[in-house]
Amino acid sequence: MECLVAIIGPTAVGKSELALHLARDFPVEIVSADSRQVYRYMDIGTNKPTLAERASVPHHLIDIVNPDEDFNLAIYHQLATEAIKDIQQKGKLPLLVGGSGLYLWSILEGWKIPQVSPNPKLRSDLEARAKREGGYVLYKELQKIDPLAATKIHPGNIRRSIRALEIYHMTGQLPSQLWHKEAPGFPIRIIGLTVERSKLYNRIDQRVDKMIQEGLVAEVEELVKKCYSFSLPSMSGVGYKQVGQFLQGQLTLPAAIEQIKYETHHFARHQYAWFHLDDERICWFNVSHFSIILSEAKNLIRGL
Repeated sequence: MECLVAIIGPTAVGKSELALHLARDFPVEIVSADSRQVYRYMDIGTNKPTLAERASVPHHLIDIVNPDEDFNLAIYHQLATEAIKDIQQKGKLPLLVGGSGLYLWSILEGWKIPQVSPNPKLRSDLEARAKREGGYVLYKELQKIDPLAATKIHPGNIRRSIRALEIYHMTGQLPSQLWHKEAPGFPIRIIGLTVERSKLYNRIDQRVDKMIQEGLVAEVEELVKKCYSFSLPSMSGVGYKQVGQFLQGQLTLPAAIEQIKYETHHFARHQYAWFHLDDERICWFNVSHFSIILSEAKNLIRGL
């Protein structure tokens, strides 16, 4: 029977760990729902699965574009949908794993995404305006044009505000009217992982320290050598931005590390805006009891 299991939750909570454990007992393939792991050469800062882990179980939608190539929700939705269908046709179970709420719900709720080609001139004009007047001005404009679409975008996410405005100016239609849902025609189970806030922050801090030890600074230096600019959307992610500021002499390394931890804490809090603990569609588990989670997740899969 065709079906889909998703493993969701905030960053550093242990989603990939659970997926890899389940892969030992079930014929699964993993479909990433991470907006940063799509980029090549950005491994440490995005906490990609290791090459050994990817060899042990097939992973999809990792390392699919260069850091200077355009990538958006429409592209992700199309590729993820195709990957899920392909896995199902092979008689395997697709595990949708990640913390990018927009990407996850586009698949789980069956969003129909408008296929509107990028307009480089319009984007450039909007980016220049954001630099001149502040990024929030674009979000306020979107709120006036399409309040519903604005609720789906974080006010600080300039790139997504620009994309929504681009869709409006290119089509003359409200983005929210072009986005509609059509429930997937197969069973879906959603496993949510959570933990107490203080413990989550500790897990995040440990991960950041590990990234630095594994060579995040050298990774960013290599990206610069490959002529990838810090102004690229891919380089604006937490970790890459702060290390970039260190390399440019704007921050000391200890200050950059603390800023990475702070911004990742903030990001994790924002993720809960996408994954509500009272959402009845999600089977929530506290990761402090991993053996229980693993057992319950196995039972859930066997019941499909």
